[in-house]
Amino acid sequence: MSVIKYTSAAIVAFNLLLPTGGSFAQQAAATSGAAEKIQLDVDVTTTKGQPAASLTEKDFTLLDNKTQRPISSFTPVAGKEAPVEVVIVVDSVNTPYVNLSYQRDQIAKYLRANDGVLPYPTTFAVLTDTNFRLYNESTKNGMVLANALDKTEIGLRTINRSQGFYGASDRLTLSLNALRELTAMEAKRPGRKLVLWVSPGWPLLSGPRVEMSSKQQNQVFQNVITYSTEMRKANITLYSVNSWGANESVGQAFYFESFVAGLKKPGDAQLGDLALQVLATQSGGLVLNSSDVIGMFKQCVADADSYYRITFDQPPADKPDEYHQIQVKVAEGGLVARTRQGYYTQP
Repeated sequence: MSVIKYTSAAIVAFNLLLPTGGSFAQQAAATSGAAEKIQLDVDVTTTKGQPAASLTEKDFTLLDNKTQRPISSFTPVAGKEAPVEVVIVVDSVNTPYVNLSYQRDQIAKYLRANDGVLPYPTTFAVLTDTNFRLYNESTKNGMVLANALDKTEIGLRTINRSQGFYGASDRLTLSLNALRELTAMEAKRPGRKLVLWVSPGWPLLSGPRVEMSSKQQNQVFQNVITYSTEMRKANITLYSVNSWGANESVGQAFYFESFVAGLKKPGDAQLGDLALQVLATQSGGLVLNSSDVIGMFKQCVADADSYYRITFDQPPADKPDEYHQIQVKVAEGGLVARTRQGYYTQP
């Protein structure tokens, strides 16, 4: 059996994602001044997933590239007292059409539960083949949102799975552009944002049959930096909420784990570094797979109930686009700390 290798022609649309006005490093250098403070929202849970409150600064150790860094500020946060917004994204581009109605029904049930009283201001967005629409109002009135979602028409698709690799490339581009657009909109709003992306994930398009030139690898690398930095500055925690199952044959349920370690140089870049599950994990969010959409939503939103806000001064960078791995450790045994896994900095 012959082996088909997909090359640059298949991913030429990915060029649309590049930031304008020079490389990201050049943009950052043009606006940099004093060392930036890195802010982390740290969710600490027991092994059973219950939030761990009443911890102090002394309970935490912060490592930046395996070197301990002093904590500049430490604030325990009760979500009900802090600005928090939940955004539910209905992804009709990557969800099989036969599963979409089930997902919408489950989302509506979540919004109408508890007499429609939501724990945090919530809104929703819908991604289709033709556009990305964000419902403008954030509200705790789930009945209003459920009724608005019921009236939202998704329509027929022009891109589907039968189009193979080239259709998958289009879906990847649509998905990443939608995330970029949502991040730009949420950056204008205060507080922490929990983005619940309801989808089996967009195509990974990585593997032995996918070849990229060094130029394309650099493009992917620059996009990784851009998404990481913009999501961090917009204070977005991303969640991959999947009620269907594995997405692509090359990307079974846990294939994304090959890419979560953090991309350090262009030569290692693959499109899998921009997978939904990878970006969610690196943002400090969760990757959930279950038919219980309502249960997954509750698990995600519970992250805002009690968490710890930590800031520290980023160390000087030795080179452009330098990746820094973050680790937060808790002294008390049996507790798990989850937060953003890294960031990029400039000289």
